[in-house]
Amino acid sequence: MNLNCIIIDDEPYAVELMDMFVRQYTSWNITGKFYDAVSALEIIKIQNPQLVFLDINMPQLSGIELAELIPSNVQVVFTTAYSDHALASYDYQTIDYLLKPISLKRFLVTVQKVESHFSLQNNFSPSRHPNDDQHFYIKSGKNLHKILHDDILYFEGQKEYVRLVTTNEQLLIYRRLKDLAEQFSMPFIRIHNSYIINTRHLSKVLDNHVYLSGKQIPISEKFREGFMNAIDKFTLR
Repeated sequence: MNLNCIIIDDEPYAVELMDMFVRQYTSWNITGKFYDAVSALEIIKIQNPQLVFLDINMPQLSGIELAELIPSNVQVVFTTAYSDHALASYDYQTIDYLLKPISLKRFLVTVQKVESHFSLQNNFSPSRHPNDDQHFYIKSGKNLHKILHDDILYFEGQKEYVRLVTTNEQLLIYRRLKDLAEQFSMPFIRIHNSYIINTRHLSKVLDNHVYLSGKQIPISEKFREGFMNAIDKFTLR
C-alpha cells in the first residue's frame, strides 16, 4: 500500500528509528521529517499527507496541540514515552498510540492497523459510497473478508476501533464509529455513541432498547429522536 507520511519528533534518534522502520517494513513514502511541530504545521497543510507519526511532548507546540490544527483527513499515530497521554490522544483522528521505546514488533502491529484503516477507507470513497455496491472488504491479518451489507447486524465502537458483528462472524475495524456513521445511510442508523445498527435485522423496539437477532442494544437520548423519525416512515398505524 502506498501512503504518504510525515514524521515529527524533537528527538533525532526517534525520527531516524521511525524512518528506518517505515522504509524497511512498508511501501509508504516519507515526504517529510521534522524536529518540531511548528515547522511541520504549514507543510502538513500544503502536502496534506495521509498519515503523521507525531510525538506528543515537544517544545512550543505539543503533538496534541498540533493534532487540533491539522486537517481532519490526516490520520495520526502518536508516539510518546508517557502512557498517561493515551486516552487524550484518541479525541483526535488517531489510528494508534506507540509507547517509546518502540519495538519492531509493536510497529508492525501499527502497520496492520494503518493499512486496515486505509483499505476500508478506499472502499468507502465518496465516488463509491458503501451503500451503492452493497458490500465492502475488510483486511484481517492475511485475509480479505467480503462483507455483505445484508449480513451486518451492527457496528460497536470500542475506543480506537470498531467491532463489526455480522450474522456469521465478528471483525475489528481500525476506524472510528463517527467516520462510519457519516458514510452509511439507511438501513444503517446510529442509535448510541457506541452503536450503529442495521434496521433490516431489527425485530422490535421496547422502551429505550432495540432488539435484533437476540441482541439487546440501548438507544441513547442523543440519537433517539432521529432514530424514531427514521423508522416512523415504515410504521403502519
